Amino acid sequence: MAQRPGARSVEDHAADVADLLAPMLTRPSETIRLDDALGRVLSYDISSPVDLPLFRNSQMDGFAVDAASVATVPATLPIAGTVAAGPARPADHVPGTAVRIMTGAVLPAGTEAVVPVEDTEVDGEKVTVLRSRTAGEFVRERGSDVRAGMLLLSAGTLLEPRHLGVLAAVGLASVAVWTRPRVAVITTGAELVDAGATPDPGQIFDSNGAALSASLRANGAEVSVVDRSSDEPDAFRACLRRAVARAELVITSGGVSMGDYEVVKDVLAGLGAQFGPVAMQPGGPQGSALVDEIPVLTFPGNPVSTMVSFEVFVRPLLRRAAGLPAVPTEDAALDHAVTSVPGKRQFLRGRRTDSGVEVVSGPGSHLVAALAWADVLIDVPTDAASLAAGDRVKVWPL
Repeated sequence: MAQRPGARSVEDHAADVADLLAPMLTRPSETIRLDDALGRVLSYDISSPVDLPLFRNSQMDGFAVDAASVATVPATLPIAGTVAAGPARPADHVPGTAVRIMTGAVLPAGTEAVVPVEDTEVDGEKVTVLRSRTAGEFVRERGSDVRAGMLLLSAGTLLEPRHLGVLAAVGLASVAVWTRPRVAVITTGAELVDAGATPDPGQIFDSNGAALSASLRANGAEVSVVDRSSDEPDAFRACLRRAVARAELVITSGGVSMGDYEVVKDVLAGLGAQFGPVAMQPGGPQGSALVDEIPVLTFPGNPVSTMVSFEVFVRPLLRRAAGLPAVPTEDAALDHAVTSVPGKRQFLRGRRTDSGVEVVSGPGSHLVAALAWADVLIDVPTDAASLAAGDRVKVWPL
């Protein structure tokens, strides 16, 4: 079945969006404090500037000795001093003596092993070693973990707490990361009110602002503006001016359908925007523009349409721009039969099961709860009026 006359394919619209956003994909690097680097992506390889451990130290609480003095046990040795963890320059070791030492403390030059406390008996200023130790036992040699110049992390690493711990351990206070794309969100509609407000008849809560903002952040963007406009053109123009001044990309929701009070279409049409249906459900009404050289993508306002539009057209490009790995589509078997609208590519909300994938909602773009229940979008091809249980489908992980 051919797609509907006048409707563009998902592939064609995705290609146009990719062209529009191409300048955003080549990103500069920035150096930031390590404390701010969680969730950022390294822009270059990091090699260790130092050896780890930084110095030769004790692995145990015990006594530092030369191996020859404890070759035969029991061996009773005078205690020549104590070295605690922390700044210290212990005196060189005198063979035939023992130095009380704590975990992590600097080993005196000339000591070869550490005898753990549990293998000794202390009597005043003497210690009897009950078990012999060979050179190197319970000693952390300098550089035994990391050598200066060793590659620690590669460019493209998404920094997690474990990475930050390693970087701090080698003394790095800052790292170079890819800058995050700055994206602005504008929701539209006189009917929208904030969550927590008491809506009047005809009003609804604005979920698109929260959902888009969270989706952007989860995929590597910095959300620079979250604004909401009424259906008045001057109000939308004011929002648009604020957005393009602070962002590399602006995403709008609502105001692009075929009815009256389509404020996004009314304003952007005069600025050279392109609008038209895409052969998909949900998310058919789509548009794009350049405003002051800033790309503007216009999504339909129904919550499911907005989120499906983001997943299909923006998420892959945004992750690429942020240096994040792509989220590949998967292949799964349908648990049950589904029907589809001929000529439209369906993106059904689905959920993985032990045997494949199941649909968790009807196709309606107002069915918000199913987004929370779903973990994939089931991609039903344009020419498929129906699919049988067991048929293989492409799914987009959410």
